[in-house]
Amino acid sequence: MGIHEITENQHRYFFSGKTRPVEFRISALRKLQRALRENEDGLCTAMMQDFNKPPFETYMTEIGIVLDEIRFHIRHLPRWSRERKVRTPLSQFHAKSFLSPEPYGVVLIIAPWNYPIHLCLEPLIGAISGGNCAVLKPSAYTPSTSRVLAKIISDIFDPAYITVVEGGRNENQVLLDEKFDSIFFTGSVAVGKTVMEAASKNLTPVTLELGGKSPVIVTETANLRLAAKRIAFGKVLNAGQTCVEPDYLMIHESVRDRFLTEYANALKDFFPSSDMSDMPVIVNEKHFKRLVGLMDGESKAIGGGYAEPRRFIEPTVLIDVKPESPIMQEEIFGPILPVMTYTDIETVIEYIRSHPKPLALYLFTSSKAMEDKILETCSFGGGCINDTIIHLATPHMGFGGVGYSGMGQYHGKLSFDTFTHYRSIVKKSTWLDLSMRYHPYTDGKFKLIKRFLK
Repeated sequence: MGIHEITENQHRYFFSGKTRPVEFRISALRKLQRALRENEDGLCTAMMQDFNKPPFETYMTEIGIVLDEIRFHIRHLPRWSRERKVRTPLSQFHAKSFLSPEPYGVVLIIAPWNYPIHLCLEPLIGAISGGNCAVLKPSAYTPSTSRVLAKIISDIFDPAYITVVEGGRNENQVLLDEKFDSIFFTGSVAVGKTVMEAASKNLTPVTLELGGKSPVIVTETANLRLAAKRIAFGKVLNAGQTCVEPDYLMIHESVRDRFLTEYANALKDFFPSSDMSDMPVIVNEKHFKRLVGLMDGESKAIGGGYAEPRRFIEPTVLIDVKPESPIMQEEIFGPILPVMTYTDIETVIEYIRSHPKPLALYLFTSSKAMEDKILETCSFGGGCINDTIIHLATPHMGFGGVGYSGMGQYHGKLSFDTFTHYRSIVKKSTWLDLSMRYHPYTDGKFKLIKRFLK
């Protein structure tokens, strides 16, 4: 079936009204929930084939998070989908006002390769909850996982309702040439601009979850052992191929050397085996060579080794990195941590504010004043104080970027909102009709209008 035929079938399915009942949506979520549990082993095997990602990490960062999101939506969807009464101005007496949620229609979800289960299915949950049909486009860079996802979706859903389109750039372009009612994209800034440009032709609303260079700041008052362990966790998770990874470190120069010792100790604790065989690898040769090239000419305080045949890069710390260094010009997306030192926090703030707003920021400090200062002066999508990564693993807060790191948020209720249009409805009574708004306009009516609207 061609892509145009797929989208036409989905539009017809949506207009049939089948996706609108809350019972239908909850049933679809339960089907997805059961299928994930039944196919856990197959998904873990696929992730090992694509990434060498251990089942523990696959469940923690992909399957488990998705299951938790589904559970949250099943619990709250009946309340989210109800019409909600709001106040009516006295000038509109007598009337009732309410917000009426409706699905957008047929949505396109373009997922990236770095978390191919999580970042494909998490937005799908919002699309299902909102009552939409959906076309999923997983990344061609993770073919094993893409095949398993396509099989799961085809087994449990009518393709006129939800379907997967596999392939690469050609399929992406054909999909973007179609008319969708909403597009959800996760990926790079460059491709995000292409998606937004294509969406503009049909004035299609877009949600863009992008990336950027997310800083981590360690002050002189930080708990260095804990900071090192939690930053190392964020850097080695998925081999650093995480959109909210701590991209670079700015640390007070008085504690840098102690931090490096603690970071090395943390890595030894994480990987007792010297071959680090249970650490994920880089997704493909292109990205592997890019990362190796970024280390050229830099001073390596920790690690720096790599094994090309299996696309493995050892957790690495670079020191004395200059702002103009190549590794500071692009998002790293690998287990390499460049370190720059500071003595005055104002220089850190100035550096961060002089660059595009990052998707995440991480601050390690025991000073409430420092915490307040960073939050008041730096703009970023989200982040943590005294930890990394974990702010995205909750359905109780939204996740998304700002500026170049993205637009729109999802997770929990905000996923439902992302794929929902709220109609503003006024239901006016017929037993009373105030005449002040009608012609002819008189001084008396003018005085009444001024009394109501002031």
